[in-house]
Amino acid sequence: MEKLASFAYAACELGNPVRILLQAVKKMSERMALASKIVLSVSLGSSSRDMRIETVIGGTHFVIIRRGTNGSIPEARRIIQEADGKVDVICLGGIDRWLRIGKRVYEIRDARKLALVAKITPVVDGSGLKDTLERLAIYWLEVNRIVQFRDTKVLLMSGLDRFGLAEELVIRKARVVFGDMVFALGIPMPIRSMFFLELLARLLLPIVTRVPFTWLYPTGKQQESFVERGWELYDQAEWITGDFLYIRRYLPPWIGGKTVLTNTIRPADIELLRSRGCRRVITTTPLFLDEQRNQFSFGTNVLEGAVLALLGQHHATRYQYLEMIKKLGWVPQVINL
Repeated sequence: MEKLASFAYAACELGNPVRILLQAVKKMSERMALASKIVLSVSLGSSSRDMRIETVIGGTHFVIIRRGTNGSIPEARRIIQEADGKVDVICLGGIDRWLRIGKRVYEIRDARKLALVAKITPVVDGSGLKDTLERLAIYWLEVNRIVQFRDTKVLLMSGLDRFGLAEELVIRKARVVFGDMVFALGIPMPIRSMFFLELLARLLLPIVTRVPFTWLYPTGKQQESFVERGWELYDQAEWITGDFLYIRRYLPPWIGGKTVLTNTIRPADIELLRSRGCRRVITTTPLFLDEQRNQFSFGTNVLEGAVLALLGQHHATRYQYLEMIKKLGWVPQVINL
């Protein structure tokens, strides 16, 4: 307090220039606080990945908060209820609400229940941005000569979760293996064509979307453990793509020389991949810096929330997402390991 009083006295003694500077700083801080957008990600994932980041997106100051519930849907419901009307956007993490398969759209029941808890604040799951951003990522990688996907062996952990990405890879003649049956259902039947992937969607999704989501996707502490499943698919692939928590959960001890295309990457994840021989990581989403100046990437749910906050809307069209991606300059980021 004595130091603060001395500084204030010195400012008065020095006269107007210092007082004007202090007032300007105060006003700038107040304007920044007023202009801040708050995006809250409520995840069924582990609370060990929780974070609070302040950053600037599109010239607007954002406070982005991630809260993991360790797989507890009641806890996620409680957090959403408390935050409703107090933040700009709520993002569902560790769970999809919408699965877009061609012209068909399927809704996951558990996610719908969570989204409907909020009565005021818009709730997103990242599926809208995922369907545009990840398609553009494949185009960008080819145009910038990072890779030519023709005949490249690609393992996509779940084609149903990332149908847009699946379509783009197939259009570019990649040799894609879809791991939906192997990793989500534990059935050792990899899918090797879009026809069978769409057939699987029509047969299973009307049923699967109604079962508890925790049966299908690792939540809570499950995200921190490793499972020996489908290692031969990793071994056969040149590129491993899809949700990182899926990739991590079934990651073999060695993936020497391979490329991982994903998002929601943290510094510890990059070190894990490096230790297992990964050649490079490419994120479909832009990189940000945490408080320790380490690079990481958000999931599409958070970025979709940021886009809606910038637009001031509850929903956005495909065209609006494309325009915002272009305006913000979001392109894939290549990290050589």
